[in-house]
Amino acid sequence: MREELNTVQRKYNVVLKDVARLEKELAVVKQLGDSIETFDIAPKHGSGTNEGTIIAPAHDWHVEERVDPRKVSGLNEFNLDIAKTRSVSFFQGVLRLTRLLQQDIKVDNLVLPLLGDFVSALDVHEEIAESCALPPMEAILFAQGLLISGYEFLLDNSKLTITSPCHVGNHGRTTATSRLSSENGHSLEYLMYHAINAYFRNEPRIKFNIAEGYHSYQNIYGKEFRYHHGHMIKYAGGIGGVFIPAFKAIAQWNKGRKADYDIFAHFHQRKNGGNFMLGGSLIGFNTYALGIKADYEPPSQNMMLVDKKRGLTCEWPIYLTNR
Repeated sequence: MREELNTVQRKYNVVLKDVARLEKELAVVKQLGDSIETFDIAPKHGSGTNEGTIIAPAHDWHVEERVDPRKVSGLNEFNLDIAKTRSVSFFQGVLRLTRLLQQDIKVDNLVLPLLGDFVSALDVHEEIAESCALPPMEAILFAQGLLISGYEFLLDNSKLTITSPCHVGNHGRTTATSRLSSENGHSLEYLMYHAINAYFRNEPRIKFNIAEGYHSYQNIYGKEFRYHHGHMIKYAGGIGGVFIPAFKAIAQWNKGRKADYDIFAHFHQRKNGGNFMLGGSLIGFNTYALGIKADYEPPSQNMMLVDKKRGLTCEWPIYLTNR
């Protein structure tokens, strides 16, 4: 009998503790409900003094190369028609995002770097010869038409002033191997840049800076930007990905002429290294990426905002498909 009473007493004590806890919680809830204090938050409007510049690099389009979806697990498809559609999406995306930013800050200038590999040049790269829809000369003319159409779209639909640093890639060459000392002289892209420059020679809102060396530099609001295609950064796989070789290369280059930011391409993947921005590709995932076990990424290009007071502050992907 005594044992049963002890059991009941223990259960009673537990119930009392639960009741006390619930009474405290109820009191807190009541206090929260009785003492709500709010304050007004006013929307922040642009001061009218803030200013920004857009950087939107175009690169790694490989317009004439075909990607068969059956050979990449259905992750991508690419042909001439898709190349045209994606190039349109790129220029439309640049304009749409710029207009959004212009609602709050002054954005009058667009930097549109052309960073190379607009063609795959099947005559040089025999391993992709069977997957190309056009020979090199026709391919570079096709790429040129896409770019000129994009520039005209931006001119017709905005008041932006456009500056384009131009760099050749490692694919558009006419030689079997890269020749660093005479790279431009053997590049179809170098010829294309001069042709586009001549096409817009009477347009005061566009300026082309066609690089004669591997690097070119641009000062934006006191920050030094360095542009290049990226093929001098040697990455052969390994832990850390492209970050370690990129940091090493940038550190060496900064011993000669320091840059605050490097903007480059070549590796078909979007990465933010803090002091560098690496962009994706228009062609997207292909058998080459599958073979080197690269991370899957949808076709994209990058867009960045350089704030007048704070430097490079934001970046966005411009996705070129609906996947």
